[in-house]
Amino acid sequence: MTLQSTDIQHIDDAECRRFLSSVELVGRRWSSGVLLAIARGATRFSEITASVPGLSDRLLAQRLKELEAAGLLEREVIASTPVQVRYALTPSGADLLASLQPLVGWGQRWGTPAQP
Repeated sequence: MTLQSTDIQHIDDAECRRFLSSVELVGRRWSSGVLLAIARGATRFSEITASVPGLSDRLLAQRLKELEAAGLLEREVIASTPVQVRYALTPSGADLLASLQPLVGWGQRWGTPAQP
């Protein structure tokens, strides 16, 4: 399958800017890993940290704030002692992960193996 110029001619400037903004958010280091960890069942900060090797607490806190602000995650504060915070994908976040599936397939076919 090859991409023809006619396939992308219908994309106007506003759509292009939204696309670039989306790619930059998802392409930010650790963002996709955080989303995937939550999709796989990690809901608490410590669970997400354990699910994404190499991710520091500081960067996780930053990514969680960014992903929540983008409407991809929702944060639930549970009044208990100690207070618990849980994260979940929003419908938008789940839709984003589903749309990334073809990219995962591409990476499996053509990508280079991850370094340990």
